[in-house]
Amino acid sequence: MPAINKEFDYLVPGDLRGQVRVGTQVRLVLNGRPVGGWITAVGVDPPAGLRLRPITKVRGWGPPAELVELAGWAAWRWAGRRATFLRTASPPVAVRSLPPPPGPVAPLVAPGGPADGLVADALSVAGGAGGPRPAVVRWPPASDPYPLVVEAASRALSIGGREPGGAGRRPTALIVGPDVAAARHLGLRLRRGGLPVAIVAHDRPGAAAGGEWARAAAGGCVVVGARAAAWAPAPDLALAVVLDEHDETLQEERAPTWHARDVVVERARRAGAPCLLVSPCPSLEARRAGTVLAPGRATERAGWPVVDVVDRRSDDPTIARSLISPRLAEAVASGARVVCMLNRTGRSRLSACAVCGDLARCEHCGAAVVADDDGRFRCTRCGTARPEVCASCGATRFKVLRPGVTRLREELEALAGEPVVELTGADSDTGDPVTARVVVGTEAVLHRVEFAEVVAYVDFDQELTAPRYRAAEQALALLVRGARLVGGRGGAGRDPAGRPGRLLVQTRIPDHVAIRAALHADPDRLAETEAGLRAALRFPPAAALALVSGPAAPAFAERAAAALAGSVDSAAVELLGPDDGAWLLRAPDHRALCDTLAAVARPPGRLRIEVNPPRI
Repeated sequence: MPAINKEFDYLVPGDLRGQVRVGTQVRLVLNGRPVGGWITAVGVDPPAGLRLRPITKVRGWGPPAELVELAGWAAWRWAGRRATFLRTASPPVAVRSLPPPPGPVAPLVAPGGPADGLVADALSVAGGAGGPRPAVVRWPPASDPYPLVVEAASRALSIGGREPGGAGRRPTALIVGPDVAAARHLGLRLRRGGLPVAIVAHDRPGAAAGGEWARAAAGGCVVVGARAAAWAPAPDLALAVVLDEHDETLQEERAPTWHARDVVVERARRAGAPCLLVSPCPSLEARRAGTVLAPGRATERAGWPVVDVVDRRSDDPTIARSLISPRLAEAVASGARVVCMLNRTGRSRLSACAVCGDLARCEHCGAAVVADDDGRFRCTRCGTARPEVCASCGATRFKVLRPGVTRLREELEALAGEPVVELTGADSDTGDPVTARVVVGTEAVLHRVEFAEVVAYVDFDQELTAPRYRAAEQALALLVRGARLVGGRGGAGRDPAGRPGRLLVQTRIPDHVAIRAALHADPDRLAETEAGLRAALRFPPAAALALVSGPAAPAFAERAAAALAGSVDSAAVELLGPDDGAWLLRAPDHRALCDTLAAVARPPGRLRIEVNPPRI
């Protein structure tokens, strides 16, 4: 049970001994109450003088021994409970037996494409001398990852027949991505391509989900799934791949805030298997963990779309103006399939100078600033305050910009002379394709529409200046998502008619490094700038953070302060706060942070600890 973070000794009756192994799910009686549990060790010597209760039932297969051990590491790494991770690693329904593993697999190579030579280089780097180290593959957003995945996976599965002493091995490849539907689609493609596949990406539990989990536990196949698949069984792991490792969906929003990328990297390290982290715009965490590889410059540029930057600094913010620029109006009037994105919730408001039109931004970190009750601008990212004066022209008059999706839809309908569909995260996803020519919405629209000729970011400054330390990376990730709807400049896009598309970015910060990175198809531009900024501000990966909140947070903070005061490394770990009832622990690395969290006894009451929370 999550609230009981302990191990108990039980007796295995003779008729169940053949069914019990490390990871097996069982039923037992604890304090007079029937509960479920996992076997964490067998053949142990209990304390003297105890009469052990027997387990009452074997429920079925559970996580393999290596995942039970990994759950202990994850509980330390994200300050959580082992039961949380063991539950994720368990089958969705009871699994009583495993099918036989498939036979040997012959190597497959996908014909052509940017995977030529890159897979061999990546596997060489990831499995090189000195121990496994992830290879970070910078894969263009509009390029299909299938050629890379099918070649890498087939190489891994064919190890049993190629390596000395490999006869009889049933190696497994693990492929993890951020999206359930995309993972299921990739698994079906790999299966049609001739590879044995277990698809552990299901929206709800059922017999089919249990069968796929059992197929994965049997080994000798490609295990494909979304975030939770980082905990799927993969015996004799020979390859681990994380697709779109930059995607924030790979991190659990609820505490413990574990990240699938980090779990997969640790699994591969323990198994001695090569690990590939694939992304059009690798995160700073991935770059720090491994070696970056990329296809040729021409190939990478062909995999990015044309980016049309609309500079709106000359617009007069003192009067009500349309959200639609002349270039966006032209695209809508042309008859093209247009998708417009505008995030209206969960973002800081923007202020613009009423004289020169420049955005009011923090001089220290570049985030948007808001006016406080004292008549000063205050940065919601780093806390820097300054007078309400334009940094560009010295004016003191400002206009608050508050664009909205509904207003944009009304303007687009008047312009297009036809209905415009509005999509937000609150709208239910029926699975039916969106057929309207013009679609507008929040970030959700980029996940619900299959293709477009133009993807327009109506007010991209909301993303660039968001009060989060990952704002620039997340802004580039939105451009990547749009790039997949319109296709690359080197060939036909996603449009069924074969017409290539483009991204249209409306902004008052046209020289922002995230925009320049997409414009030049060069994500290294953003990485170089962000690495220096994060180091200066002591944000991850230059530091490790933990946000502590909840009714028990004050008591925990008091105990943490006492523990740090008596520690020889107290100067290395900071306790900051409180801020709106929350405290922040900051350390130079995760080892120092997690050791500190583990050393502080948990007070009674509700407590939430988020290690490197995604939205801070």
